[in-house]
Amino acid sequence: MVSTFHGLETAKRGMTAQQLGLYTTGHNISNANTPGYTRQRVSFETAEPFPGAGLNRPQIPGQLGTGVQAGTIERIRESFLDVQYRSENTKLGYYSSLSSALAKMEDIMNEPSNSGLQNIMSQFWSSLQNMADHPENLGARQVVAAKGQMVAETFNYYYNSLDGIKKDLGSEMDVTVKNINTIVSQIDELNKQIASVEPHGMLPNDLYDKRDQLVDQLSSLVNVKVRPIKPIQYGQPLPTAVGLYQIELVQNDEAQLLTVDGTTGASQQNELSITAENGVKAPPLKGNVQSVQVGSVTLDNFSGKLKGLIESYGYIGANDKVKGHYPEMMEKLNKLAYAFANEFNHIHQQGYGLEKTARAGVFFDLSGSTDNNYAQIIRVHDEIIKDPTNIAAAAKKGGDNSGDNTIAFQLADLKKKNFKEYSVPLPNDMSGTFDFYYAAMIGELGVAAQSANTNMENVQVLVDSVEYNRQSVSGVSLDEELTNMITFQHAYNASARMITVIDEMLDKIINGMGVVGR
Repeated sequence: MVSTFHGLETAKRGMTAQQLGLYTTGHNISNANTPGYTRQRVSFETAEPFPGAGLNRPQIPGQLGTGVQAGTIERIRESFLDVQYRSENTKLGYYSSLSSALAKMEDIMNEPSNSGLQNIMSQFWSSLQNMADHPENLGARQVVAAKGQMVAETFNYYYNSLDGIKKDLGSEMDVTVKNINTIVSQIDELNKQIASVEPHGMLPNDLYDKRDQLVDQLSSLVNVKVRPIKPIQYGQPLPTAVGLYQIELVQNDEAQLLTVDGTTGASQQNELSITAENGVKAPPLKGNVQSVQVGSVTLDNFSGKLKGLIESYGYIGANDKVKGHYPEMMEKLNKLAYAFANEFNHIHQQGYGLEKTARAGVFFDLSGSTDNNYAQIIRVHDEIIKDPTNIAAAAKKGGDNSGDNTIAFQLADLKKKNFKEYSVPLPNDMSGTFDFYYAAMIGELGVAAQSANTNMENVQVLVDSVEYNRQSVSGVSLDEELTNMITFQHAYNASARMITVIDEMLDKIINGMGVVGR
């Protein structure tokens, strides 16, 4: 015979379970706008029926249900979407940093524009042509000196501005490395907090969310993958427990930012560091990047924002050659300034100034160069600035040759001269005229910037798409939660009504039966 109080216990379980469902729904609604929050739900399951296994069978036709019980409170999350999001987020971090660095370079080069080198050089060539037409005119010579100074100052501005942005990229790289190590440290701390909960058969869902949010942030900086580990010596965790996160670099299992022991669960953080070409570890970063290490492991394959910064800032590539967008652009400017200034000086020194009997000196001064930074130090020689009559226009000396414009025409014709015809030896990669070489530099920059920007926009679409899919699974829908709230409320009220009904039955049994004959 089933106990008279069986129905009370069944209804009480129903009230308790629906109440837990209401509380969980309230938690979801409260965190609807919390970044990184994953909606939760109570896994309801039927309680053990009566009679249970091994008990004597009462006189009933079958097992009688004993109501509902709450299993666990679980997160609704799809791990595959997490992996997909982090993979795309790494690409977004890479292309975003690359696009930003190249956009700054485009702003500095500022071509085509009235203040760009191309327009300044056009004015300089025109001033030389005007001097060739009027070699005896002092005003024409003064214009040549002034335009030459503008050319030198434009080279200086380009180089110094690029160098300034390059230093800013180095500082940003230092900050990025610190952020990576800080985030890994925070994940390690959350691992320890989770390890104090899971072995006792509970699910620390909110701690899971915080940890996953940190991994998402980390994925934009460097390409990581997560390996969940449940140590052997880990108490009695639920089958749905996530475990501890071991953070590894994609395609490089040996490079582990956070290592977790599979037996004890003990963790060890291996800090990421950068070594410059001078052998000194950053931060602060001084010199081009020689290598990137995680602990004692040197990385040869990684991505994310850090990779984009390194490719912009500069690194030592094969054959110890400096690579990177900024150092390569600065090197091209140095080559251009060196080739142009030396060839111009070579022609200039073959001629004579106005009514001068001694050959002319150099027009552009490259003295004081260190590390071949010609674009940074190029300037018009002081003697030219002080006395423009020192500008060579004539091929013959003496006052009778004030109208001689042979050298002036040669200087003006330098615009059309191929680098292969220059008197000074130049690198093999320098071909064409000054204008052609410079236009090719700007063209390459434009293509690289457009490519990075296009890739960034394409990857952004993929990131948004994956995030939308992820939120459709894990995000809080207020409409759905309100529906659940009404459902749990009605179920709770019904269970409470059931208790009232059973109470009336018991009242009848206790107070209304067995009173005959009183």
